[in-house]
Amino acid sequence: MFPKLTVNTPLALINQYVKDTMVENLGIQFTALGNGWVEATMPVDRRTSRPGGQLHGGANLALAETVAGLGSMLSVDNNEFDILGIQVSANHTGGAYEGIVYARAEIVHPGNQTHVWNIEIKNEAGKLISTARVTNMIVKRNGK
Repeated sequence: MFPKLTVNTPLALINQYVKDTMVENLGIQFTALGNGWVEATMPVDRRTSRPGGQLHGGANLALAETVAGLGSMLSVDNNEFDILGIQVSANHTGGAYEGIVYARAEIVHPGNQTHVWNIEIKNEAGKLISTARVTNMIVKRNGK
C-alpha cells in the first residue's frame, strides 16, 4: 500500500509509483495535475508503435485509461478505495510517427460510484490525434 495520493503529491513521487508497470514500460510520464484533471506524455517509439512506425491506437487507449485512473485515484482515499476502469472508447482522428504525444484528462462526472473522464491526446504540433472517454468504478478495497 502506498500513501494517500492528492493533487498536492509531487509528480516525481507519482511517477515513481509506476515503476515496473505497463505505465513505465510505455514510457508514460505524468506532467501536471489539478482538481479534476491530469496531464501526461508518452513517446512514439518501438514500445508504442504498430508495424510501420505509426503510434498504435491501443497505446492511446492505455494512455487515456492511465490518466483517467490517476485522476480518479486523486479524488478518493486510495487506501480505502480502488479504481477499476470499466469502459474505455476512443476515436482516433490522426496519427503520429515520432516524438511525444500529450494527454489531458478532464472529469465530466465525479460520482460516488463512478467517474467519467474525457481525454484528448495531441501530437507535438498540437493536432488532436485521439479523443477518448473512460469510465472508472470506485470500489471499497477488500484488505488485500
